[in-house]
Amino acid sequence: MKYLFLILDFILIIILSENVYGQQHITIAVAANVQYAMNELKTEFNKETGIDVSVVIGSSGQLTAQIKEGAPYDIFISADMKYPLSLYSGKDAVDSPKVYAEGSLVIWTMRKGISFDKQLDVLLSDKVSRIAVANPRTAPYGIASIESMKHSEIYDKIKNKLIFGESIASVNQFIYSKAVEAGFTSKSVVFSPKMKGKGKWMEIEHDAYKPIKQGCVILKYGYKNHKQESKRFYDFLFSAKAKSILSNFGYIVN
Repeated sequence: MKYLFLILDFILIIILSENVYGQQHITIAVAANVQYAMNELKTEFNKETGIDVSVVIGSSGQLTAQIKEGAPYDIFISADMKYPLSLYSGKDAVDSPKVYAEGSLVIWTMRKGISFDKQLDVLLSDKVSRIAVANPRTAPYGIASIESMKHSEIYDKIKNKLIFGESIASVNQFIYSKAVEAGFTSKSVVFSPKMKGKGKWMEIEHDAYKPIKQGCVILKYGYKNHKQESKRFYDFLFSAKAKSILSNFGYIVN
């Protein structure tokens, strides 16, 4: 029942969309770290196919809960493999998920006087009293953030400074508005046209956290209602063009 009203809203959106677009429209649930890359992906996809794409942004955990409650999403683009695998196991997805990209974690600040020099030690200083992190219970990048702090052996010293956002989108808002001194986010955010060149950031070494393998899956709703359109976007996501876009946003693609 927690997501009932949200689901009803999206059902209404889908009904209205069908009236306008017929079968040439899909709705994709997208993990917040992919938000900016998704803007370019859906634009390019529409150019190639004429199919319109609506996007719902949230943490992977939140979106998974909504899908399990019956939210009418056609495709799920997650920040990890765990959540899409759980949907496939629960028969909410029609096939096993596939990795479309590997994400990278960064520490980012908009505050003057704070800089990073290959270490996270600045987070221990009195200059930093609040550090934004995505909720590790629902956001894979939150898990990676905690892992990186523990790897650097500073987690126990700064855990009282942590401010949790429900998704990377919330963390970005905290950082960009200077509500916090620094925060952990996706490299794709600082590579986005909107945020590029703003503030200072440092990429976290990849051996500091488990690989962020991000998965995509066609959902049962999409298979039943927009099978061809959903399959076309799914295939597009693994095309050379989509890989080029994802790479430009700092993702690792094969």
